[in-house]
Amino acid sequence: MRILVSNDDGYFAPGIAALAQALADVADVTVVAPERDRSGASNSLTLDRPLTLRRAANGFYFVNGTPSDCVHLAVTGMFDDLPDMVISGINHGANMGDDTVYSGTVAAATEGYLLGVPSFAVSLVSRDASDFSAAARVALDLVDRFVRRPFHEPVLLNVNVPDVPHDKLGSPRVTRLGRRHKAEPVVQDTTPRNETVYWVGAAGPAADAGEGTDFHAVANGMVSITPLRIDLTHTAQTGAVAEWLLQ
Repeated sequence: MRILVSNDDGYFAPGIAALAQALADVADVTVVAPERDRSGASNSLTLDRPLTLRRAANGFYFVNGTPSDCVHLAVTGMFDDLPDMVISGINHGANMGDDTVYSGTVAAATEGYLLGVPSFAVSLVSRDASDFSAAARVALDLVDRFVRRPFHEPVLLNVNVPDVPHDKLGSPRVTRLGRRHKAEPVVQDTTPRNETVYWVGAAGPAADAGEGTDFHAVANGMVSITPLRIDLTHTAQTGAVAEWLLQ
């Protein structure tokens, strides 16, 4: 079994090392990740310049591009055949609710999905964690389950793991994406050259975090697994828009 591993935190991140090490026991693992932190890059592809692919001392490959670039380059340029899976992570921080729209972690998995490969995005819900072993075991468990009982249709799973020891995790829950309040305002600052600059504000708190959401599952110590799709068509509004055009 061949698994392509990527992320958005960069090839040097501890989360991707923990993931690759765990998966190496069950698969032929190739790591292709950004050369630097590309969090928030979403599904962007680099089209205005060429990309470079280099290999680090630990065997990981790194690309001077986005998470989507990494997966696209690997699947369409490195491999003779499609990998069996793409797994993105382990992200250092949650990717729940509206975060998934911006997440480079989810984007790397999405690129695999769009290229016809079953894909998982795995995130550890903590900003100051140093132990990724529980999340790595969750990823390994999901791969084992997938090998034994593969899906018979394309699949893209967004997995968020609470930052607790593995034996303290509750049973995994299949969830829907929650929603956040709107983001905090941008933060204005001044550079030493007296130029005004702006930092994007923090994400807002969870607004829709009731039972059944990813926020609720993680808050209650359970692994959240959300199946995602890429069809953005708002089918419930197609009739209303058609009528609007006729008026």
